[in-house]
Amino acid sequence: MLYGALEAGGTKMVLGCYDENGTLLDRTVMPTETPAITFPKMLDYFKDKGIGALGIGSFGPLCLNPGDPHFGAIGATPKLPWRGFDLMGEFARGLGVPVALDTDVNAAALAEAQLGAAKGLGSCLYVTIGTGVGGGVIVDGKPIHGLMHPELGHMLLVPDPRDPMPQGVCPYHKGCLEGLAAGPSMEKRWGLSAKELPDDHVAWDIEANYLAQMCFNAILTLSPEKIILGGGVLQRKHIFPLIRRKTLSMLNGYIECLADSDLSDYIVEPGLDTASGLTGSYLLARQAADN
Repeated sequence: MLYGALEAGGTKMVLGCYDENGTLLDRTVMPTETPAITFPKMLDYFKDKGIGALGIGSFGPLCLNPGDPHFGAIGATPKLPWRGFDLMGEFARGLGVPVALDTDVNAAALAEAQLGAAKGLGSCLYVTIGTGVGGGVIVDGKPIHGLMHPELGHMLLVPDPRDPMPQGVCPYHKGCLEGLAAGPSMEKRWGLSAKELPDDHVAWDIEANYLAQMCFNAILTLSPEKIILGGGVLQRKHIFPLIRRKTLSMLNGYIECLADSDLSDYIVEPGLDTASGLTGSYLLARQAADN
């Protein structure tokens, strides 16, 4: 059997086809436009591959409660044309194969837990910092669901006193992680994208402060065995030591098992590099086929 994988992002869609052994046979990328434009192209891609199941890791929020009449649909996303779009249902009807859906970060977390930086552990947190900020949580090998799914990007933070834009850019919340630390907020604040900012710019120390607050909150609420940080902003690797030092300072020795560590083995880069999301979508497709 062949498996389809879709990493549905706010700016681009990454589509792939895998064989039984988990080998990526084909991959393509297309821009995320409106459903009317983008969905038919994605459907045609998978129809041409003859897949037996499809896994989707998508931007959210998503309705993941099977008892909800909107199960499988995209929720109140700021990407307005996609709001309410029945992503899982449309693919299931169009392809006639089992389809599994989860958030893009839950899919990435699943891949890192099974094959990447958290392999062999019972729990992990995967956070992506890019166009937005999202977090996926794996406990006992499964992504956390509940009322909906984790929305770590909207936790409220203490604004850095050096921040010239302390309210952030989120249309829903003032001072939330996504509004303060995502790529668009950095660019609006400093007039340069994250990839253009010099290493010694104060922007990075402020960014590290916000991401350390997130790590601090996650450690004390979720107690993950590993925190994995990915996404476009985190391609600037020099920020990792800053995040670790600030997280340790905030913990102030309270978590004894971390007190003697520099966190270099605890707050880490993805083991699968930039392939976590698509690989996780493939693993979701396998689950759909098995179920």
